Amino acid sequence: MGEASAGSGCGGFLGSVGVGDLCGGTVVEVGRSQALVMLDGFAARPIGVVGTLDASWRVRFADAVAVGQRITAEVTAVDPDQERVWLSMAATENPELWAFLKRFRYGEVLTGTVAAIERFGVFVALDEGPDHPVYPGVGFITYPELSWRRYEDVSEVVAVGQRVACGFLQFDTWNGEARLSLRALQPDPFMVFADSVVVGQRLQGRVTKLVPFGVFVQVADGIEGLVQLRDLGGAPEAAPEDVVQVGDEIAVVVTDIDRERRRVNLARRPATS
Repeated sequence: MGEASAGSGCGGFLGSVGVGDLCGGTVVEVGRSQALVMLDGFAARPIGVVGTLDASWRVRFADAVAVGQRITAEVTAVDPDQERVWLSMAATENPELWAFLKRFRYGEVLTGTVAAIERFGVFVALDEGPDHPVYPGVGFITYPELSWRRYEDVSEVVAVGQRVACGFLQFDTWNGEARLSLRALQPDPFMVFADSVVVGQRLQGRVTKLVPFGVFVQVADGIEGLVQLRDLGGAPEAAPEDVVQVGDEIAVVVTDIDRERRRVNLARRPATS
């Protein structure tokens, strides 16, 4: 990274800084949400910023930074408009793990073993790379990324000790994690269904839920469509429960398939029609 004197202006200094550079500096102010850093090479004012989640993966923000502290941090973003250089101290605190996670690209397949199941997600110990300084695994799967299909309990999908292959989503720089998706490597049942049916096609389904504006009907494994109240076939003033009940098997016809919003619209048809 090039240096600039205070007199050459902030713009010139920012032009010499790039994402991935290592910067040295001195912490001059610590607030609740960030620490300001006087960067080496620009002494006019503190333009380096370390956010609360970028200071350390090991200790609390308040314990990781202090006024007068000398730091070395990696540049994560440069904002010319706000004249700010965003920094990560965690990158230099854990350089091996940071470099390991930076190398992955969206969609890459990573393998590992389920290390722990928590109420907020699943930790995966990856086959390659360093261990995490705090968590039981460097890989992390949020519950929505476990499966395309609905499940009542995570034990229906994974178990501690299970081997898994996942798609890489992103490097979570705040927690030092590889965000992963188990479902990314599974066929999307909605798209499989959408490819197999056409508007106007008749199907049999089971009523799964009654709502004020209609009913939901399961027409394939993991696929539910909405029959709006006006398409249920009852009297105009009838409520859904006056026409069908949860568990009823009814005949429906596909009226619309919205791939973008992942919705199927249905209309009821008599079983004999």
